Amino acid sequence: MTAGHQPARRTAAEAGAPSGVASPSPAAASHLSPAFPARAPWGTAHKLRAWQAAALEAYEQRQPRDFLAVATPGAGKTTFALRVATDLIARGVVRRVTVVAPTEHLKRQWADAAARVGVHLDPAFRNSQGRHGSHFDGVALTYAQVASKPALHAARTAAAPTLVILDEIHHGGDALSWGDAVREAFEGATRRLALTGTPFRSDTAPIPFVSYAPGPDGIRRSAADYTYGYGDALRDGVVRPVLFHSYSGQMRWRTRAGDEVSARLGEDLTKDMTAQAWRTALDPNGEWVPSVLAAADKRLSEVRRAVPDAGGLVIATDQADARAYAAHLRAVTGEPATVVLSDDDGASERIEQFSAGTSRWMVAVRMVSEGVDVPRLAVGVYATSTATPLFFAQAVGRFVRVRRRGETASVFLPSVPQLLALAATLELERDHALDRPTTDDDDATTPEDLLLAAANREEKASDSLSDGAQGTFEALDAQASFDRVLFDGGEFGTGGEVGSEEELDFLGLPGLLDADQVSHLLRQRQADHVRRGKARERAPEPAVDHRRLAELRKELNALVGAWARRSGQPHGSVHTELRRRCGGPEVALATAEQLEARTALVRDWFVGRR
Repeated sequence: MTAGHQPARRTAAEAGAPSGVASPSPAAASHLSPAFPARAPWGTAHKLRAWQAAALEAYEQRQPRDFLAVATPGAGKTTFALRVATDLIARGVVRRVTVVAPTEHLKRQWADAAARVGVHLDPAFRNSQGRHGSHFDGVALTYAQVASKPALHAARTAAAPTLVILDEIHHGGDALSWGDAVREAFEGATRRLALTGTPFRSDTAPIPFVSYAPGPDGIRRSAADYTYGYGDALRDGVVRPVLFHSYSGQMRWRTRAGDEVSARLGEDLTKDMTAQAWRTALDPNGEWVPSVLAAADKRLSEVRRAVPDAGGLVIATDQADARAYAAHLRAVTGEPATVVLSDDDGASERIEQFSAGTSRWMVAVRMVSEGVDVPRLAVGVYATSTATPLFFAQAVGRFVRVRRRGETASVFLPSVPQLLALAATLELERDHALDRPTTDDDDATTPEDLLLAAANREEKASDSLSDGAQGTFEALDAQASFDRVLFDGGEFGTGGEVGSEEELDFLGLPGLLDADQVSHLLRQRQADHVRRGKARERAPEPAVDHRRLAELRKELNALVGAWARRSGQPHGSVHTELRRRCGGPEVALATAEQLEARTALVRDWFVGRR
């Protein structure tokens, strides 16, 4: 955010603790983390973290009509907003509260949180009602709901002094229908409080009720009234450190022209080939997906040693993939995964049941990527071809919410340059910039309001990198191999096969570590891998007949394809079972002996021997 529009960073002691929060003594204040005091439960406002106290102090000093608070996902924006609401109601500044959120599920989440502090919101309000019941203090709406009847909500807002809380305000761009409607509906509000964890959009449309200030380069950028970034929250212990486990592998597909193409995921490829290799990796019938899901489940098992209720989330591109991934997870874990296909009837209940339970995995498309609060999520698999910075940041935000000191998060993703770059710059704060020139890389044809509108109907991969290639190829084979771990701007690991000692070293990191301990262990294991690699280089390599290996791979893949058709098992699942029984790495890197053993096993299946 622009520095001129943000108060200097202050501890709770410097800012002055709000009423109901005891201020520390001056002597003790210098030793307090900005996370002081202890974290309040989600959506309650009886205790405030120091950043929330400082933001509230800034708000109380200025008493602004418009206030933009930018805080990293998981930091507690809702608690801050509800404290503002209860204070304004108590002082008689407002009589009503309207919350606008991106999805139906978030409306309910806001209403539940508000009820815990005595503010009663109606999340079931429909435009056809015209007004809410007298027993409610206000309503919770979606942006789509406002866009369909802005005049109705303008009249409701003008009928009584109203605080409007605009959650994830970046979804209201002025040049878009949602932005126009938001401005029309809430222009007459007494107070407006805008919240976001990712204050940037892929287009240059201004966001309603957000101030912009020109920078030295003449470009206008969004100016927050208070900012609390991921780097700050990580240092304060307010969010978890995130390890990104990236996986590469050999991909093979057939183009529409009938040409067979092979490439390694993560290599320096053209944009189209990267998209096709990426989509091939995510094909549920290949070996990449079940291999990475099995690795993620191993990581989850390690985390659950210290955090018994830790859960995992797979974010899929579409509904068909989500169902297929859930089937793979059931084969890996022996238990069903919770599947959330869209923001429809029953979806919120499934999310809430998963959040309150102890089951291992949930699979969803877009709707769980933004704002949805499942604090026990600790392991994620980014199995979608969506590549926008906003979506990536919101998806990662599902895993950073901390409950106890030392919790870490792990996110598994394909070794795709766009994703690796986003993972490496997670701690950077970005502003929403106007006036900048658009480029071919800008996602101008897929604004985020359409993304969230799709989340309220049926999820589609409309902004996926692979859309340009959709229908132009057939995924044939996708092998997985461990690539590296990214953390705190650094890269660790020298690669390795799935199931190798190199991979298991990183999957087996303890589940409770603070950021410094994570860095120390990663550096230590990196050094061990380098030493082992040098020792292997000194050992003589056995002679390899590449023609014989190619013949064995071709024969094995043909047999696996035939068995997959006969048994109805996915192609990748057959490969996974062969590797489980016979051992060894993916097909592309297996030895002749390993390939021969797998081929013999498949033949035995055909004749019914085992």
